[in-house]
Amino acid sequence: MEQASPETSTPAARDDDVRLLERLGYRQELARTMGRFSNFAISFSIICILAGGITSFQLAYCAVGGAGLGLGWPLACLCALAVAVGMAQIASAFPTAGGLYHWAAILGGRAWGWATAWFNLAGLITVLAAINVGTMSIAIGALGPELGYQSAAVSETTAKLVLGAGVVVITLSQALCNHFGIRLTSRLTDLSGYLILGVSATLVASLLWFAPSLELTRLVEFANNSGAAGGDIWPATSSVAWLFALGLLHAGYTITGFDASAHTSEETHDAARAVPRGMVFAVLISGIAGWVMVTALVLAAPVPAEAAQHGGDVVFFILRTVLPRGLGLGLVVGIVAANYLCGLATVTSASRMLFAFARDGGLPFSDLLKRVSAAHRVPVAAIWTVALFAIAFTLYTPVYVTITIVCVIFLYISYVLPVALGFFAYRRKWRRMGPFDVGPWYRPLAVVGVLWGCLLLVIGMQPPYDLAIRIVGGTLAVMAVVWFAFERRRFRGPPVAPLQD
Repeated sequence: MEQASPETSTPAARDDDVRLLERLGYRQELARTMGRFSNFAISFSIICILAGGITSFQLAYCAVGGAGLGLGWPLACLCALAVAVGMAQIASAFPTAGGLYHWAAILGGRAWGWATAWFNLAGLITVLAAINVGTMSIAIGALGPELGYQSAAVSETTAKLVLGAGVVVITLSQALCNHFGIRLTSRLTDLSGYLILGVSATLVASLLWFAPSLELTRLVEFANNSGAAGGDIWPATSSVAWLFALGLLHAGYTITGFDASAHTSEETHDAARAVPRGMVFAVLISGIAGWVMVTALVLAAPVPAEAAQHGGDVVFFILRTVLPRGLGLGLVVGIVAANYLCGLATVTSASRMLFAFARDGGLPFSDLLKRVSAAHRVPVAAIWTVALFAIAFTLYTPVYVTITIVCVIFLYISYVLPVALGFFAYRRKWRRMGPFDVGPWYRPLAVVGVLWGCLLLVIGMQPPYDLAIRIVGGTLAVMAVVWFAFERRRFRGPPVAPLQD
């Protein structure tokens, strides 16, 4: 993918970005130093197939076995791609740091924008919590014994304290990196893109080389791994079709975070072209590379039924059983590093969303949260606020799967709301398109995306993770009260953007 940098981008191109931003009602405050590859890399880093693809593998494998990955993963990724293309269509026309929030407000009105902002913020903060809990869990489970720490050998309270302390250190260090500017962050996320591809390629090659056998039929074979057969990841049921649907949460969680390309629009050169490409290519490449990786894990498992019984530890059971010890440990170190950088990129994305919402007066203490550091040209208060809220949510519900499901629901609600609003506005009141335009395909893709979001909402609230119902339901209730009691009269929304040619 072409790299555009401050050195290679022309003054005319930089002026075009500034003029487009001014037409949308904002002045250039953030440092516009990201090129096309960096914009792609930040979404690719947050998707990170070595994060959700590994840490939530059990959601599919411990549901219906190999078919959950061989068939379920590509199906879910195609649906996510439909969502990404719909978002890209809108991002090309309105490339601002507010991203989804601005789109919903512009296309549907300030109430829809306000709701989308809160769903997106909640999703980004909870996904940061999920990533960092997953990072620490991998480090404890796979590397802890090498350092003399066994979580099973200590009390439950001690294990939670160690996990919580690790997540605090990880999150604060990610915020510190972001504090020092987008140049440092973009260099780290560029590195992350190469690291993800390198580690996943090595993982696939190693698994296929050391696998006891390679039975391709596993990728289309269904098994009922509910209950104890799947380590009690899902309650016992006789419906394999329902289990297959539940297993789609694996790819649904993994292929999230691609809105980061939109949130860094105001820091990207030629944003109207680079941002939509960044989102679409991040989903497309992650989907293909991720499918190769998860199918390699399925093929390498010595005995599928035995592997499924390990539940949340299934991936590391496969690695321990199949790979030489030194190689396995080296790969785990690479996976932990990729997960850390995934969280770092998420801090960037979430803080830009927080900054943009505060810039329009949508948050308490907006005057503080919208401030941009003169030295580093980043929203420092927004960065640290995101980190602290992610830590607080982790301490509230440290159960990894519950966090992942909640963040999937929040994020996909925020994804499909502007896409759905665009469906009704497209070629009616919304006629000014950007350079990325799929033409008449927009509406069919929007329908697929909205249906996919609705499916994730339904399957994400099923036992044993029905705590998500209380979290999401409580959030909806609070949002409704706050909007009708206060914000409906106070919140003015973003500046009016031109929708006609």
